[in-house]
Amino acid sequence: MGSVAKKALQQYLAQLQRHPLRTKMITAGVLSATSDIVAQKLSGIPKLQLKRLLLKVIFGSAYLGPLGHYFHILLDKIFKGNKDTKTVAKKVVLEQLTISPWNNLMFMIYYGLVIEGRPWIHTKSKIKKEYPTVQYTSWTFWPVVGWVNHQYVPLQFRVILQSAVACFWGIFLNLRAKSLALAKP
Repeated sequence: MGSVAKKALQQYLAQLQRHPLRTKMITAGVLSATSDIVAQKLSGIPKLQLKRLLLKVIFGSAYLGPLGHYFHILLDKIFKGNKDTKTVAKKVVLEQLTISPWNNLMFMIYYGLVIEGRPWIHTKSKIKKEYPTVQYTSWTFWPVVGWVNHQYVPLQFRVILQSAVACFWGIFLNLRAKSLALAKP
């Protein structure tokens, strides 16, 4: 069994080396699916909602994977790949002031309009009410992940680590969105 896992990991790393964007897109899609399956089960949905699951896979693979891929490349170009404490702090601050708020906003818009199929007026109202709490919670959690990512993780693995942690963050966001949907008529 160990050799099967080792071979699968080697094949994954080879794909990551040959096709980094595609591999990160697929990884983000699979982890988004995992996150949604867990969130659906934890929120008491009796039968897996396949349409919702597919929409989450699309969000992960078409949006989160590519954005993370290019954002981390850009950060490394801006900061010339430096990993000293001051540079890592700058990367984390820049990430938390740009991509973090943007990703949370995009998720809330996508969830409201596409996954829930709500009209813009309801989605906008929900975002106005809940976005500050979501973003504040994000700022209490993601800077630590960003620090570890920028300080210790090689560039080619940063999106993968971020996607893995985002799997759990996605569970939080999905459960929060679901509880808000239940609370509203």
